[in-house]
Amino acid sequence: MASAESQPRFGQSVKGLLSDKVGSCSGDAIALTRQVLKGSRSQELLGQAARNMVIQEDAILHSEDSLRKMSIITTHLQYQQEAIQKNVEHSKNLQDQLRHLLK
Repeated sequence: MASAESQPRFGQSVKGLLSDKVGSCSGDAIALTRQVLKGSRSQELLGQAARNMVIQEDAILHSEDSLRKMSIITTHLQYQQEAIQKNVEHSKNLQDQLRHLLK
C-alpha cells in the first residue's frame, strides 16, 4: 500500500514539475517575443537614422556647392571693386586735368 500512496505523490510532483517547466517555457517565450519586438524596433530606428544621414549628407554637399559658388562670386566682386577704384582714381586725374585746362 505504501507504493500505492507514493504513486499519487509521485504523480503530483511530476505534474508540479511539469507545470513549473511549462510556466518557465511560456515565460521564456514571452521574453523572446519581447526581445524580437525590441530588435524590430531597433532595426526601424537604424533605418530611420540611415535615411536621416543620407538627407544630412545631401544637405552638406549642397552647402559645399553653395560655398564654392559664393567664393567665385566674392572673387569676381573683388575684381570689380579694384576696377572701380582704378576708374575713380582715373576720373580724379581727368577732373584735375579739366580744371587745369579751364583755368
